Amino acid sequence: MTYGDRPANLSREETRVRGNVRRTIDQPSILVAEDDIATRALLRAALERDGYRVRDVDNGADALTEIVRFPPDVALLDIGMPSMDGLDVTRALRKRPSTALLPIILVTARGRLEDKVAGLDAGASDFITKPFEPAELLARVRTNLRLSAALSRLENTQDVLVALANAVDAKDPLTEHHCGRVADWALLLAGLAGLDQEEREAVGYGAVLHDVGKIGIAESVLTKPGRLTDEERVRMQRHPIIGAEILQPLRLGRIVGPIVRAHHERWDGGGYPDGLRGEEIPIGARIVAVADAYDAMIHDRPYRASLSDEEARAELVSNRGTQFDPEVVDLMLSALDESPADPDGVADAYTRGLRLPRGSE
Repeated sequence: MTYGDRPANLSREETRVRGNVRRTIDQPSILVAEDDIATRALLRAALERDGYRVRDVDNGADALTEIVRFPPDVALLDIGMPSMDGLDVTRALRKRPSTALLPIILVTARGRLEDKVAGLDAGASDFITKPFEPAELLARVRTNLRLSAALSRLENTQDVLVALANAVDAKDPLTEHHCGRVADWALLLAGLAGLDQEEREAVGYGAVLHDVGKIGIAESVLTKPGRLTDEERVRMQRHPIIGAEILQPLRLGRIVGPIVRAHHERWDGGGYPDGLRGEEIPIGARIVAVADAYDAMIHDRPYRASLSDEEARAELVSNRGTQFDPEVVDLMLSALDESPADPDGVADAYTRGLRLPRGSE
């Protein structure tokens, strides 16, 4: 059978029907929530004529239920609906990880600036004003679908980077799960330090990816049981540079690259690769350095057995103000006193995809 021919056991009609089903499945889906019957019918008709799959409901509570159960590609929500208005539905959707990035277009008869500000504050992506022109409606839907696809590609890129972090862990069974544990502690410390949302995001991804540059280091060096030679040490000390270079082309690179590059710098200026000192070192890198060191100390390494928690704390104290930022060490010691076994509850999207063994070992 030539490639592209229909199977011999399918009739021409069956082939046509299957092709139509496949095209229907591939079409973007739209959830329309509008309590006015006539407007809802107009929205459905305009969207279906342009090839979209449409579901519709007449109140906010049903809209929220439908979207959570089967997330569409775009949601069109009337602001003035019974049960829950469009703003309340939008706020509820933005709180859920599965719908946090869903394109939401608010449909409103209100054209006032304050109404649009309220919609933006709730988390709306766009607006369409009633009475609407079908051409404008379809243009706004297409624009939001393109934005959603771009965000999805970014998310997939982040998943690939997390997979790389896991690949580094997997090169050495003794360090498996290290990145996830470091992220747990680093996120806890970032919260205690009062960092803002963007800084916490940087710390989360920076912790997960801090050793991603080791993907470019020979396994014989990574797992060597004895002391490294001078040449091997130089090669090993390139991993922060390699990691930052891996991240540099990506959106994440702006906020995460400096942490990855600087996580082996020392407070006294004796670290690598750039010899930064004190507050020249990004705060995220100072946090990851302490979390990284503590986790490394309490787990076996090819060149030494693990230290006890008490011994690891003593090492942090002895290197306070020389290797480590003294304030971050104090935060770590405080965190250990509060939750010595598990910084539970801080793992989130930054550690997604990592195998976090805490509490299950």
